[in-house]
Amino acid sequence: MEYCVYIQANDKQYLGALVAEYALRRYSTHNDRFAVRIMNYADFPFLRAQEGNTYLRDGGKREWVKDDLQSFTPMRFLPPQLMEYQGRAVVIDPDVFARADIWELLSRDMQGKAILCRPKSGAKGRRGCLATSVMLLDNAKLTHWKFEAQFNAMFSFERDYMKWVCLKYEDPDTIGFFEPEWNDFDRLTGQTRMLHTTKRKHQPWKTGLPVDYRAADTFRLFPPKHWIRRARRALFGDYRFAGRYGRHPDPNQERFFFGLLRECLEQGIVTEDMLREEMAKNHIRHDAFEVLERTPSLAA
Repeated sequence: MEYCVYIQANDKQYLGALVAEYALRRYSTHNDRFAVRIMNYADFPFLRAQEGNTYLRDGGKREWVKDDLQSFTPMRFLPPQLMEYQGRAVVIDPDVFARADIWELLSRDMQGKAILCRPKSGAKGRRGCLATSVMLLDNAKLTHWKFEAQFNAMFSFERDYMKWVCLKYEDPDTIGFFEPEWNDFDRLTGQTRMLHTTKRKHQPWKTGLPVDYRAADTFRLFPPKHWIRRARRALFGDYRFAGRYGRHPDPNQERFFFGLLRECLEQGIVTEDMLREEMAKNHIRHDAFEVLERTPSLAA
């Protein structure tokens, strides 16, 4: 297939990836034009081979663990190789949910660019970091993306994870930008094309569960949360005393996700047994069935 959407995932976020795949199909009227593939961390042995080793991240060194909520992020750079450097790919995180036809993005004029994305927001955006959580890729222009070698280079301290995921190793002239609504950070409006629930502590399907992700531990004196976080991790490990996921501040985003999940259940994409198993693993909130029961149907 000349066009493909790739969804990154790991065991903790696999349910989100299934819902993300369903949303892509639900909102497209061109489903015969593109494929959708979930890239699961467990399917790539060279990722697992580095378990417990130290890699370079934002100038510091950190242990690589598969159980981190976002251990899938380096796979953002894998699609061109999987497609033998032909055609086009869109790659998305498993917490990105379409509300428009993805074909509009896949088929757009890239004006000669190799990559289309959007800038990050906040401090990272001000430091020039680009958001690789949603990218449109012209694979033929990305033959220098040799994923396994570049992934392993983080562990020989030749490649910095943060520079990599921010596209700072790329020629800026090869990068263009799409509208922010194609990667709408925690904002759901009538213009949103794809909703990205970026604030991990408020992901709507995680409410009430113990936090199971490792926050960035770059050392900065201000604000003090950076050195407090580092001290807690050194004393107690990654997750102890890390708190719990909170409720999403926007009820509409919670209703949107659970509306999609409800349709996945109705169509057999997800089963009740699967949801119970995910609850037992603390991958989805334990009151999910109650939330589904009170969630209204999505508009057609």
